Amino acid sequence: MSARREEQKALLVLEDGRIFTGTPYGAVGQTLGEAVFSTGMSGYQETLTDPSYHGQIVVATAPQIGNTGWNHEDAESRGDKIWVAGYAVRDPSPRASNWRATGTLDDELARQGIVGIAGIDTRAVVRHLRSRGSMKAGLFSSEALAEADVLLDRVRNQPSMLGANLAGQVSTDAAYVVEPDGPQRFTVAAIDLGIKTNTPRNFASRGIRSHVLPSTVSFAEIDELKPDGVFLSNGPGDPATAEHIVGVTQRVLEAGIPLFGICFGNQILGRALGRSTYKMVFGHRGINVPVIDHATGRVAVTAQNHGFALEGEAGEQFDTPFGPAIVSHTCANDGVVEGIKLADGRAFSVQYHPEAAAGPHDANYLFDQFIDLMAGEKQ
Repeated sequence: MSARREEQKALLVLEDGRIFTGTPYGAVGQTLGEAVFSTGMSGYQETLTDPSYHGQIVVATAPQIGNTGWNHEDAESRGDKIWVAGYAVRDPSPRASNWRATGTLDDELARQGIVGIAGIDTRAVVRHLRSRGSMKAGLFSSEALAEADVLLDRVRNQPSMLGANLAGQVSTDAAYVVEPDGPQRFTVAAIDLGIKTNTPRNFASRGIRSHVLPSTVSFAEIDELKPDGVFLSNGPGDPATAEHIVGVTQRVLEAGIPLFGICFGNQILGRALGRSTYKMVFGHRGINVPVIDHATGRVAVTAQNHGFALEGEAGEQFDTPFGPAIVSHTCANDGVVEGIKLADGRAFSVQYHPEAAAGPHDANYLFDQFIDLMAGEKQ
């Protein structure tokens, strides 16, 4: 950043009155959102472009951010769109050092109008959020600066993430198709609730044609495609607001179409099976979350980004209108539900990201599990 930028002031204001002072990073002005932290030591571009972060001010726990700049290959949203509401970092790299870089992170944030803050003690912010929980927040710089009580009012008067219906805001407006690499084996109807670009890429590499469909899609429109399987993507917001897609999921289950969901899709499947969801204190966000598969006892290190979760206990079995179901995975750290499935195996979901572009790739086999399910149904 320039010396002039370093002389300017930016503020991170939390709803409980805590204020952190730093310098502008990216665009200047005002942005409001839910303050959350991400523990990933790498993959900041994938984090910033993940639609699941829509409406959130992300605090990076890694101390130095921006070293590899920005490129036009690693974005997880179409058009390289940055979805975070704001970005808070400690020590931004003053230059990009990577042969694929097309510019600096600072410049890209400014180009897309993403307000950020640098030079704050992100360790202190994270410890605060880890103790108090994710909360409403705001970033302010330049003309948006005002007295502390005025800024605090702006922060507190914004809508809460609890009850936020955001999936429709990040979903595609119109259906599109991602063709397979090589001969086509199956067709999947992928419902875009905030889908990342690496998901259709994983399907394509396995010979799957993906029909990526908007969150407003009806079951009749899905059925017209005669898909071999249905995929429920990741996405932002409160799953309790997604009644439409829960209803569509129930129709898919009634029809016996193989179904696979991740992240938000895990919560949607859970609600379709009659489970409730709740808002977590600070959520799981990062690329180092251990998850136990209770069928095998194996632990996978996973990438996650969720602030809501399904009610349930490890290994719990419960009845649904579609047959018995099982809590198949839980988090090794805190016991949070990380996966559910119908006992007959024709529908399953996980709370984490098997497609994680920045890694880890421990859970990538789940795409093959979905293929095996579709192949079995075809036979």
